Amino acid sequence: MNKKLLIVEDEFAVSNQLKLIVESNGYQVTGTAASVASAVEQIPSDPPHLVIIDIHLRGELSGIDLANRLNDMKIAFIYLSANSNQSVLEAANATNPFGFLVKPFREKDLLVALEIAWYRLKHRDLLSIPSTLTAKWSDVGVPRQELSNPKPNGITINELHGTEQTSFYGVIGKSPKLLLVFDHVCKVALVDTSVLILGENGTGKERIARMVHELSPRKGHAMTIVNCATLPANLIESELFGYEKGAFTGANERRTGKFEQANSGTIFLDEIGELQMALQVKLLRVLQEREFERIGGRGSVKVDVRVIAATNRNLEKEVAEGRFRMDLYYRLNVFPITLPPLRLRLEDISSLTEHFVRYYSNKLNKKITFIAPEAIDQLLSYQWPGNIRELENLIERTIVMNSGEVIKSFYFPNFFLETSNDNVLPGRVKTIEETEKDHIISVLKQTNYRVYGVGGAAELLNISPTTLSYKIRKFGIVLKR
Repeated sequence: MNKKLLIVEDEFAVSNQLKLIVESNGYQVTGTAASVASAVEQIPSDPPHLVIIDIHLRGELSGIDLANRLNDMKIAFIYLSANSNQSVLEAANATNPFGFLVKPFREKDLLVALEIAWYRLKHRDLLSIPSTLTAKWSDVGVPRQELSNPKPNGITINELHGTEQTSFYGVIGKSPKLLLVFDHVCKVALVDTSVLILGENGTGKERIARMVHELSPRKGHAMTIVNCATLPANLIESELFGYEKGAFTGANERRTGKFEQANSGTIFLDEIGELQMALQVKLLRVLQEREFERIGGRGSVKVDVRVIAATNRNLEKEVAEGRFRMDLYYRLNVFPITLPPLRLRLEDISSLTEHFVRYYSNKLNKKITFIAPEAIDQLLSYQWPGNIRELENLIERTIVMNSGEVIKSFYFPNFFLETSNDNVLPGRVKTIEETEKDHIISVLKQTNYRVYGVGGAAELLNISPTTLSYKIRKFGIVLKR
């Protein structure tokens, strides 16, 4: 079957370049258009399979307006753009494009974008994602009554009766939002495409990545994990791509990088939003051409690897503010999976609690037989900014402090307690993020809002200036001078 394309681009030179490239690579161009009106007029006479659309077109209607019409006609499309602000990116992403190409582009970039789009078109039903899944992961807490909290009941801890029936590949829960994630993991695991896992810290992104790997045809090979946030900037490249003997001082032997170690398997790039711009360019090459060069190497190394990436950042915002490459974002974002925060899946708290209580009771040699209803009510009343990881830490701390067989209440640290706000309900605790923000502001005041250097806030907090600057932006802290 001929792969038919329509090109919608108001710059003649770019339009002609696109036409020449795609036709020389076996695509059939049904026509070119410089405006939305012209494109809409051409489509009925020879409907294309795929449309290449420039976002910014001359006239009142933009490429996004055309995309909405194409969605109604069930015609796939990819965007073409030189730059866009965050609002434009969000509007473009809401139309569910099949790809995104950034100007200026190489022939290879275009062909890879078309290949991905064609792949997604062939697997449209398999890769379709309901809007509920792509909802903003940075949603705010929802009032408790809107979440239909179950009435808290006590939990009997029985060594023979556990929560295994609510566990799927090590992920515990059966709430509708989590079951939706399971459904999409099962679908995407079978096809060899990139996956981008989005979600707040502590929601279990690594476990979902492992699930994708274990359900995939690559399960018999290695899954290599790289945390992009913990690697020093000067070591990331050698860690990912390896180096040759003599490449730099101390390189006494050849070292294989993570991509090479993951050959035939899966590589999980956690906290991908922390990757430096220079490394983003090299990662994009690996994704597109399946090859890289070791540091100090003279030839390319071919790899066959599936990439799963994860982040707690809003990558669309990072792209709009110039910290993340737009082409890399759309290359990773072939199949996004958004994990719900714990506060939106309170139905799973009882199962998670029973699991962690049993685990830490055995680990710490304690005998816990029952969790009181009022203790469960504590958990259901909390907003869980740290998600499952925070729940696990709380349970471990409570078991350490608990002296009997019954947990009557959970051991929330005293320094989280709200005591100065009369509008806060009794028992309301500060979230981790609120406490962290207050602490950072306090230290900034001590240093007269100096972030860098000896005696600066970063040094006092024992974190890098880059990390502190990120947190300042994240919390919206204003630096006073």
